Amino acid sequence: MVRIEKNGPVWTVIHSRYEEARNAMDPESADALTEAFTAFDRDDSASVAVFWGEGGAFCAGWDLKYASSLASGPRPLADLDYPVDPLKPVPRGPMGPSRLQLSKPVIAAVEGPAVAGGFELALWCDLRVMAETAYFGVYCRRWGIPLIDGGTVRLPRLVGQGRALDIILTGRKVSAQEALSIGACERVVPHGQARAAAEDLAAQIARFPQDCVRADRRSVYLQQGLQMDAALQTEWHNGQDCLSAEGLAGAARFAGGKGRHGDFSSL
Repeated sequence: MVRIEKNGPVWTVIHSRYEEARNAMDPESADALTEAFTAFDRDDSASVAVFWGEGGAFCAGWDLKYASSLASGPRPLADLDYPVDPLKPVPRGPMGPSRLQLSKPVIAAVEGPAVAGGFELALWCDLRVMAETAYFGVYCRRWGIPLIDGGTVRLPRLVGQGRALDIILTGRKVSAQEALSIGACERVVPHGQARAAAEDLAAQIARFPQDCVRADRRSVYLQQGLQMDAALQTEWHNGQDCLSAEGLAGAARFAGGKGRHGDFSSL
């Protein structure tokens, strides 16, 4: 159902439930994906993860057959509530890893549908590589199921409030080309090549000094919602340890002749 394939510092986390439900999310898959990404974040040998749905679909959303079995309960997802006590661990999201705040990059490799909760999982990733035939959409709109895995938070931050509301309120299909044009994805590749392209991108990122990669990634998220002065201060303090640990040594390598004229081949 969920497995990890490793190629050095690049881990590909694979959700394989296509034959049953086009990789729709049931509790077992949600638990397994959360465990896989938690293991990735904790492993010192891992640098970048690729998230891929096997069989031609990224994820068709929440398993509605499972959801229909919860209809008799007054609060069917009470066990996933955020705790009142901030010191208690936050349970996984209904779609699995959607509440994790990792320290390392994750790239979504999207083939076919990434709709409803599957769209939210793609938005949870740092970058999205879509096949030209892939698509997004809030398809749960037609069934009265709200976005509860970060969709109403992450989509406006990526594409702006107006575009996000257009996509969320209409529940319409968003093609890969439209997603690229509005900033909902970063790369579009030929059909069937999303995984390979995402893994290639992951390998490129994994070649760089990782303390710096993670510090800059963290700073991008930390500055959200801050005034300019506070954001600049946050960036400065966030980068200090990295500058000392990696940056000065990197400057010395450059002074010694490495990486001139944009050449990264000898890093």
